[in-house]
Amino acid sequence: MITPFHERERWAKGLLVIGIDEAGRGALAGPVAAAAVVFPPNVLPDGLDDSKKLSSKQRAVTAEVIRSTALAWAVALIHHDRIDEVNILQATYDAMHAAIDDVAGQLGHRTDIELLVDGNRFRPHTLPSTTIVGGDGVSPSIAAASILAKTTRDQWMIESDSAFPAYGFSVHKGYGTAIHRAAIRQHGPCAIHRQTFLRSLLGQPALPLDHA
Repeated sequence: MITPFHERERWAKGLLVIGIDEAGRGALAGPVAAAAVVFPPNVLPDGLDDSKKLSSKQRAVTAEVIRSTALAWAVALIHHDRIDEVNILQATYDAMHAAIDDVAGQLGHRTDIELLVDGNRFRPHTLPSTTIVGGDGVSPSIAAASILAKTTRDQWMIESDSAFPAYGFSVHKGYGTAIHRAAIRQHGPCAIHRQTFLRSLLGQPALPLDHA
Protein backbone atom coordinates (compact mmCIF):
# COMPACT_ATOMS: atom_id res chain seq x y z
CA MET A 1 0.00 0.00 0.00
CA ILE A 2 1.21 3.50 -0.83
CA THR A 3 1.98 5.46 2.33
CA PRO A 4 4.65 8.11 2.98
CA PHE A 5 6.29 5.99 5.70
CA HIS A 6 9.74 6.12 4.12
CA GLU A 7 9.39 9.79 3.25
CA ARG A 8 8.24 10.82 6.73
CA GLU A 9 11.23 9.13 8.34
CA ARG A 10 13.52 11.29 6.26
CA TRP A 11 11.46 14.47 6.38
CA ALA A 12 11.61 14.24 10.18
CA LYS A 13 15.41 14.43 9.86
CA GLY A 14 15.20 17.54 7.69
CA LEU A 15 15.96 15.67 4.47
CA LEU A 16 14.41 15.95 1.04
CA VAL A 17 13.55 12.66 -0.69
CA ILE A 18 14.13 11.96 -4.37
CA GLY A 19 12.21 8.94 -5.66
CA ILE A 20 13.74 7.05 -8.59
CA ASP A 21 12.30 4.40 -10.89
CA GLU A 22 12.68 3.12 -14.45
CA ALA A 23 10.51 1.96 -17.32
CA GLY A 24 11.26 -0.15 -20.37
CA ARG A 25 14.04 -2.31 -18.98
CA GLY A 26 12.55 -5.50 -20.44
CA ALA A 27 11.46 -4.14 -23.82
CA LEU A 28 12.91 -5.39 -27.11
CA ALA A 29 12.99 -1.91 -28.68
CA GLY A 30 13.39 1.72 -27.78
CA PRO A 31 15.05 3.41 -24.81
CA VAL A 32 15.06 2.66 -21.14
CA ALA A 33 13.68 5.60 -19.15
CA ALA A 34 14.35 6.67 -15.58
CA ALA A 35 12.68 9.43 -13.62
CA ALA A 36 13.57 11.29 -10.44
CA VAL A 37 10.96 13.21 -8.44
CA VAL A 38 11.17 15.26 -5.24
CA PHE A 39 8.11 16.66 -3.47
CA PRO A 40 7.99 19.36 -0.81
CA PRO A 41 7.96 17.72 2.65
CA ASN A 42 4.45 16.62 3.63
CA VAL A 43 3.02 17.68 0.26
CA LEU A 44 1.96 14.73 -1.90
CA PRO A 45 -0.61 14.64 -4.71
CA ASP A 46 -3.51 12.22 -4.70
CA GLY A 47 -3.66 9.26 -7.08
CA LEU A 48 -0.08 8.03 -6.75
CA ASP A 49 0.43 4.31 -7.31
CA ASP A 50 2.63 1.87 -9.18
CA SER A 51 2.33 2.98 -12.81
CA LYS A 52 1.49 -0.59 -13.88
CA LYS A 53 -1.68 -0.47 -11.75
CA LEU A 54 -3.02 2.65 -13.48
CA SER A 55 -4.69 2.97 -16.85
CA SER A 56 -2.97 5.05 -19.51
CA LYS A 57 -5.52 7.82 -18.95
CA GLN A 58 -4.97 7.75 -15.19
CA ARG A 59 -1.19 7.87 -15.70
CA ALA A 60 -1.46 10.86 -18.02
CA VAL A 61 -3.62 12.83 -15.60
CA THR A 62 -1.48 11.93 -12.59
CA ALA A 63 1.72 12.79 -14.44
CA GLU A 64 0.48 16.35 -14.93
CA VAL A 65 -0.34 16.62 -11.23
CA ILE A 66 3.10 15.27 -10.30
CA ARG A 67 4.87 17.82 -12.49
CA SER A 68 2.86 20.70 -11.04
CA THR A 69 3.33 19.57 -7.40
CA ALA A 70 6.98 18.49 -7.37
CA LEU A 71 9.81 20.73 -6.24
CA ALA A 72 11.81 19.25 -9.12
CA TRP A 73 11.56 16.33 -11.53
CA ALA A 74 13.43 14.91 -14.50
CA VAL A 75 13.25 12.00 -16.93
CA ALA A 76 16.30 10.61 -18.75
CA LEU A 77 16.31 8.24 -21.73
CA ILE A 78 19.16 5.91 -22.63
CA HIS A 79 18.72 4.63 -26.16
CA HIS A 80 19.03 1.21 -27.78
CA ASP A 81 22.58 1.71 -29.07
CA ARG A 82 23.92 2.45 -25.59
CA ILE A 83 21.93 -0.49 -24.19
CA ASP A 84 23.59 -2.76 -26.75
CA GLU A 85 26.99 -1.31 -25.87
CA VAL A 86 26.97 -1.59 -22.07
CA ASN A 87 24.01 -3.95 -21.26
CA ILE A 88 20.59 -3.06 -19.92
CA LEU A 89 21.54 -2.97 -16.23
CA GLN A 90 24.30 -0.41 -16.74
CA ALA A 91 22.14 1.58 -19.16
CA THR A 92 19.39 1.71 -16.54
CA TYR A 93 21.86 3.02 -13.98
CA ASP A 94 23.04 5.60 -16.52
CA ALA A 95 19.46 6.81 -16.95
CA MET A 96 18.86 6.93 -13.20
CA HIS A 97 22.03 8.90 -12.54
CA ALA A 98 21.24 11.35 -15.35
CA ALA A 99 17.76 12.00 -13.92
CA ILE A 100 19.15 12.36 -10.38
CA ASP A 101 21.84 14.77 -11.52
CA ASP A 102 19.25 16.88 -13.34
CA VAL A 103 17.04 17.11 -10.25
CA ALA A 104 20.02 17.76 -7.98
CA GLY A 105 20.99 20.65 -10.23
CA GLN A 106 17.45 22.06 -10.09
CA LEU A 107 17.72 21.96 -6.28
CA GLY A 108 21.02 23.82 -6.29
CA HIS A 109 23.10 20.72 -5.49
CA ARG A 110 21.89 20.59 -1.89
CA THR A 111 23.30 17.81 0.27
CA ASP A 112 20.30 17.36 2.61
CA ILE A 113 18.86 14.71 0.28
CA GLU A 114 18.37 10.95 0.29
CA LEU A 115 17.51 8.85 -2.74
CA LEU A 116 14.80 6.18 -2.58
CA VAL A 117 15.35 3.76 -5.47
CA ASP A 118 12.99 1.05 -6.66
CA GLY A 119 14.58 -2.41 -6.68
CA ASN A 120 17.33 -4.25 -4.84
CA ARG A 121 20.44 -2.94 -6.63
CA PHE A 122 21.78 0.50 -7.49
CA ARG A 123 25.04 1.99 -8.67
CA PRO A 124 26.16 4.26 -5.80
CA HIS A 125 25.66 7.98 -6.27
CA THR A 126 27.32 10.83 -4.39
CA LEU A 127 23.97 11.29 -2.62
CA PRO A 128 23.03 8.62 -0.05
CA SER A 129 20.51 6.08 -1.27
CA THR A 130 18.19 3.33 -0.06
CA THR A 131 16.82 0.62 -2.35
CA ILE A 132 13.28 -0.66 -1.78
CA VAL A 133 12.04 -3.83 -3.46
CA GLY A 134 8.58 -3.10 -4.82
CA GLY A 135 9.13 0.55 -3.95
CA ASP A 136 6.73 1.78 -6.61
CA GLY A 137 3.93 0.10 -4.66
CA VAL A 138 4.80 1.50 -1.23
CA SER A 139 6.58 4.85 -1.63
CA PRO A 140 4.73 7.80 -3.18
CA SER A 141 8.00 9.37 -4.35
CA ILE A 142 9.02 6.20 -6.19
CA ALA A 143 5.48 5.73 -7.53
CA ALA A 144 5.59 9.26 -8.96
CA ALA A 145 8.89 8.46 -10.64
CA SER A 146 7.44 5.27 -12.10
CA ILE A 147 4.56 7.24 -13.61
CA LEU A 148 6.77 9.90 -15.19
CA ALA A 149 9.21 7.30 -16.54
CA LYS A 150 6.45 5.19 -18.08
CA THR A 151 4.42 8.04 -19.58
CA THR A 152 7.52 9.60 -21.11
CA ARG A 153 8.77 6.33 -22.59
CA ASP A 154 5.30 5.30 -23.82
CA GLN A 155 4.96 8.62 -25.65
CA TRP A 156 8.38 8.13 -27.25
CA MET A 157 7.31 4.71 -28.52
CA ILE A 158 3.97 6.03 -29.79
CA GLU A 159 5.80 8.72 -31.76
CA SER A 160 8.14 6.07 -33.17
CA ASP A 161 5.21 4.07 -34.55
CA SER A 162 4.82 6.37 -37.55
CA ALA A 163 8.47 5.85 -38.52
CA PHE A 164 8.26 2.06 -38.13
CA PRO A 165 4.58 1.16 -38.71
CA ALA A 166 5.17 -2.55 -39.32
CA TYR A 167 5.87 -3.31 -35.65
CA GLY A 168 2.90 -1.89 -33.70
CA PHE A 169 4.97 0.16 -31.26
CA SER A 170 1.99 2.35 -30.32
CA VAL A 171 0.21 -0.75 -29.00
CA HIS A 172 2.89 -2.77 -27.16
CA LYS A 173 5.48 0.00 -26.59
CA GLY A 174 8.31 -2.27 -27.72
CA TYR A 175 7.70 -5.15 -25.32
CA GLY A 176 7.98 -8.74 -26.51
CA THR A 177 4.35 -9.53 -27.25
CA ALA A 178 3.46 -12.29 -29.69
CA ILE A 179 2.48 -9.70 -32.32
CA HIS A 180 5.76 -7.84 -31.89
CA ARG A 181 7.85 -11.01 -32.10
CA ALA A 182 5.99 -12.12 -35.22
CA ALA A 183 6.65 -8.73 -36.85
CA ILE A 184 10.38 -9.02 -36.08
CA ARG A 185 10.48 -12.50 -37.63
CA GLN A 186 8.64 -11.24 -40.71
CA HIS A 187 10.41 -7.92 -41.26
CA GLY A 188 13.64 -8.27 -39.29
CA PRO A 189 14.69 -5.74 -36.66
CA CYS A 190 14.38 -2.01 -37.28
CA ALA A 191 16.69 0.85 -36.30
CA ILE A 192 15.39 1.15 -32.71
CA HIS A 193 15.47 -2.53 -31.77
CA ARG A 194 17.94 -3.64 -29.13
CA GLN A 195 20.08 -6.00 -31.16
CA THR A 196 21.45 -7.81 -28.10
CA PHE A 197 17.88 -8.62 -26.99
CA LEU A 198 17.01 -10.36 -30.26
CA ARG A 199 19.64 -13.09 -30.43
CA SER A 200 17.50 -15.92 -29.09
CA LEU A 201 14.50 -14.75 -31.12
CA LEU A 202 16.56 -14.74 -34.31
CA GLY A 203 18.31 -18.03 -33.58
CA GLN A 204 21.53 -16.65 -32.12
CA PRO A 205 23.16 -17.56 -28.79
CA ALA A 206 21.32 -16.58 -25.62
CA LEU A 207 22.28 -13.40 -23.79
CA PRO A 208 23.93 -13.05 -20.39
CA LEU A 209 21.48 -12.50 -17.54
CA ASP A 210 22.39 -8.81 -17.22
CA HIS A 211 20.77 -8.27 -20.62
CA ALA A 212 17.46 -9.83 -19.63
